[in-house]
Amino acid sequence: MTDPFSVEVGEEVNPARISGRGVLLCGSVKIYGEKTVVSPGAELGYEGPVTVENCFIGPQVKLKGGFFRSSVFMEKAALSAGAHVREGCILEEEATVGHTAGLKQTILFPFVTLGSLINFCDCLMAGGASRKNHSEVGSSYVHFNYTPQGDKATPSLLGDVPGGVMLDQTPIFLGGQGGLVGPVRIGYGTVIPAGIICREDCPEGGKLLGSAGQNSPERDFHFGAYGDIRRKVYHNILYVANLLALRQWYIHVRGLFLRRQELGAEICDGALETLELGLSERKKRLRELSLKMEDSLRQGAKTAKGRRAGEMFLRQRELLERWPDAEAVLGGGGEDGVALRDREAFLGFVRREAERADYIGAIHSLSGSASARGTAWLQKIVEHTVDNTLAHLPSFRK
Repeated sequence: MTDPFSVEVGEEVNPARISGRGVLLCGSVKIYGEKTVVSPGAELGYEGPVTVENCFIGPQVKLKGGFFRSSVFMEKAALSAGAHVREGCILEEEATVGHTAGLKQTILFPFVTLGSLINFCDCLMAGGASRKNHSEVGSSYVHFNYTPQGDKATPSLLGDVPGGVMLDQTPIFLGGQGGLVGPVRIGYGTVIPAGIICREDCPEGGKLLGSAGQNSPERDFHFGAYGDIRRKVYHNILYVANLLALRQWYIHVRGLFLRRQELGAEICDGALETLELGLSERKKRLRELSLKMEDSLRQGAKTAKGRRAGEMFLRQRELLERWPDAEAVLGGGGEDGVALRDREAFLGFVRREAERADYIGAIHSLSGSASARGTAWLQKIVEHTVDNTLAHLPSFRK
């Protein structure tokens, strides 16, 4: 502690969950929460005051200044001064964030880099393989996650879980002073130049996206009346399916590496708990959206006509009436029995690499065929979840 009288530790904090090896607390640091973990070599407060509440802080993590609550930071993750990180975030190895950034329900895979003056909530971003080859978001970027209708069923997938965890995908680049209007899907290798507000999907990736322009004519707006919700609902279901695949990854793969580190078991359990927070958040937002369909149908009956309106109303009514059954599928549980042959074959490769390398080194050492087997396992979990959910919402199928 550089200034012990400026450090405040809550009575509920468990000293056994704070490492005695190389932790540096600079200046004003507040540590709260019975779940908080601080691993060896972590550094808090170098650039400004820090408040930590129920966070899981891995080895050599640098939280340089700001507020951090109910989130996970893996080895060598770093956030600069002015960070405001709320619940549900997971920043994996060497993910970095510039100054004055706001995150909530955000998942960044290894090496992903965010610039400064950013608001990047409700999204998952993957891509890249190292500190010199990583997905990046430029400064002054916004992920728009709140709609004029007052809902937040807006999570965006930038990359995906099945491919992203293998650390061999082409990076995604989002240029500064731009934004994404969630929910969107952006594939690997996509470049969006600075200053662009992106509203469209590019799941195939490998594209340079420009501005679509905003020349649509002025039209009436009816608060509470939704249009075609198929894309919004489908993207939310796909996002949850990816979270369920990521949970399996943490259970079967991450745990092999984390649980052999000092306080690593606590970090792993914290990550699984944080994923549960994310799953609960996404289901809650979809549930709220489904309940809004009653008012939307009532308003739409007065204004919308034609065949397209009939399809639109069918989907809204289906979501309103059948969401409880669909939500039960998204509760998860069945994914642990999906693609067992692929999973066990892949775990055989991983266990051999785990004997001589850390997590990043082990994943990088996998052969192309081994990585493909692991991706197939996780992709089948995603497809299984989406298919079983859409069995209750058939009008939402592509």
